[in-house]
Amino acid sequence: MPTDYTETTTTEDLSDVDDIRSKTAGGKRLAYDLTDPFSRMTPMKEAHTPTLRTFALLEHLVAAEGPVSLADIANDVGLPKASLHRMLATLEVGGLVIRAPDHKNAYVIGPRLAQLGLGVMMHSGARRLRHAILSRLVADLGETCNLTMLHGAQVLYLDRMEAPWPLRLDLKPGSHVPVYCSASGKLLLAMQPREQRSAIVRALRLERLTPNTITDAELLDAELDRTAHKRIAVDNEEFVVGIVCVAAPVMDTNDHCIAAIAVHAPVSRAPLSRALEFVPRMQEAARELVKTF
Repeated sequence: MPTDYTETTTTEDLSDVDDIRSKTAGGKRLAYDLTDPFSRMTPMKEAHTPTLRTFALLEHLVAAEGPVSLADIANDVGLPKASLHRMLATLEVGGLVIRAPDHKNAYVIGPRLAQLGLGVMMHSGARRLRHAILSRLVADLGETCNLTMLHGAQVLYLDRMEAPWPLRLDLKPGSHVPVYCSASGKLLLAMQPREQRSAIVRALRLERLTPNTITDAELLDAELDRTAHKRIAVDNEEFVVGIVCVAAPVMDTNDHCIAAIAVHAPVSRAPLSRALEFVPRMQEAARELVKTF
């Protein structure tokens, strides 16, 4: 078996899966724990085939909070720059990674990898668990609830559970809504690192959708500051006239906001003051939902 971690592929690498699973480095078993889907990522130098090393590289880029240079990657994972450069070049051709704009020789995940991740989120078995949590929340609150994530400069609906009322918005899973005038969007945007948040705000076209829509970038930035502090966002008829919405964050173990849970209702049935009373129950549901990611 090669020990210099070059791109060499041998028959041994691919012919016997059981053998690959049982290989060790320094006497330590390195097999992925199939009973724990959230087990640690395998260090690249401990990945025993080119395919697994490439996957470990993608994991490294996904886990990074911003663009990562070739030198930084090499330093972090302990592999030669030449090998990493070849891997990154192949991934770049396939659209799995791209060169970061305004960063010389730095990489971020590409659109194809992002789309793959989105597909997994939308169609994985965990979706049934999320839908069950939303269903219980709707039963308790009596209003429509949804689960969303930030997707570029828009909000993506991962799941949605309608309350049994005749007045409703037709927003199915997979739908997108503006980030600047929806409760989920403002929350997800507010919880981003300041530099990333500012870049998104600068790129937004703040169209007035209702009389209450915030269309001034400075006012929006102040609203996002308040939202980040409170960790609660509101849509006071800013997206659709007559509809109010409240959103709470789904936080991971590192205190990163990975999604938003929201409830919305006609203002005639649930004014904003009443919708805010739903927050404690929404936060409880958020703690359940984080276990499904």
